[in-house]
Amino acid sequence: MRRPLDDVFGFFSGAANLERITPPWLRFGLLTPPGLDGRAGVNIPPLRLHGIPLCWTSLIEVWVRDILFVDLQIRGPYRLWRHEHRFTAMDGSATTRVQDRVDYQLPFGRLGALALPLVRRDLRRIFDFRQAAVARLLG
Repeated sequence: MRRPLDDVFGFFSGAANLERITPPWLRFGLLTPPGLDGRAGVNIPPLRLHGIPLCWTSLIEVWVRDILFVDLQIRGPYRLWRHEHRFTAMDGSATTRVQDRVDYQLPFGRLGALALPLVRRDLRRIFDFRQAAVARLLG
């Protein structure tokens, strides 16, 4: 995206911006005061996915300014959820590349594995929405 690294990192690390790039159908909101800017636990009130309320608490596990941060679910619907946000300055820092890596495991063993196609589809929709929202807000 055609924005300097510090602008892009600042946008993504602002906890209040998470709501701006989350699809409205999740009915997402934060309980954490926006001034924390992602460097502490983030409590998310119950969001709804397919009509099911999901409580979620994340903790910023790694924070390296202008390079990356990692949020780790410490309470929520996944057995494991670790989301790495990596930022790289390109073209003399006039452009920033943003890469997301999500490692996740579903709960309930083999029973949970039955939901994997649905979960993958939902995650693709959520990240597609995020990408479009970021482009609109920072483009």
